Parts: sequence; structure tokens; C-alpha cells
Amino acid sequence: MSLLAFEWLDVSYEYLINEESSFGIAALVAIDESEVFSYYRNSSLTSFYRRYFSTHYARGFFVEGFGMLHTYENETYDFVGNGSSRQENQTDFAVGISAGAKFITKRGFTAEIYLGIGRNIGGESDSIEAGGRGGISLGYRF
Repeated sequence: MSLLAFEWLDVSYEYLINEESSFGIAALVAIDESEVFSYYRNSSLTSFYRRYFSTHYARGFFVEGFGMLHTYENETYDFVGNGSSRQENQTDFAVGISAGAKFITKRGFTAEIYLGIGRNIGGESDSIEAGGRGGISLGYRF
């Protein structure tokens, strides 16, 4: 969904630990950095741990904790001086929580939807304070 709606390419891999939990990694890269969303995110690398709440094997409703290293463009203004502005790439690390659901067909095709938010840790005082995580994805379970 991110490629269709926001011109971001998002690829992820999830490893099933057991019938109730998994961990994974996701990488997101902006295809067109001139988009308005570059102020929100140019790229990110996210690791996550999921806990499923279903009677089926690693599917259904889940809650996940994640850590996300992400870059974005930060525009700063000089209100005291000449009123100029400058843009610079900034990198932050966010820790957060998401919730969602995963659906799987009998042949292994998957669809999932999830949404979450994380708090940036560290960074500069003029950086954004939160980072979101969300999407609608299609895949295949091997």
C-alpha cells in the first residue's frame, strides 16, 4: 500500500518463533524524495516482535513492539535573523507499539493491516517527537 499511496517501497520479512509469536525486520525507502512525506520519512529500518492472539497458527489479531531507525528532512527557520530556512536530513530512533491483524489463505497468501506509533529517543530538540508505523501489505507464507 505504501508504494501505491505514498511512493514508498516497503519490504519486510517475518520469522515465526511459534504459534503465538514472531519477529521480523522491515525496510522502507522513498521512491520520490520530493514528495511532501519526505518531511515525515525518507527511509527506515524497523525490527519488530509480534504476539498473536488467536487459536490459529500465527495469524489473526496481533500486538507488536518495534524499534525504528528512520531518516527524514527537517526544515528549520531562523526567526530572529533574516527569516531564512534550511533543510537537512535527520536521523532518529523510535521505540513504539502497533496493533493489527494478519489473514492467511489455505495456499499461504497473506494480507495484513497494522497501525502504530513510536516515540523518538534522543535526537535534537528541533526534531519530530514521534514516528508512525502502519500499512496494508500482501505477501506469501513459505
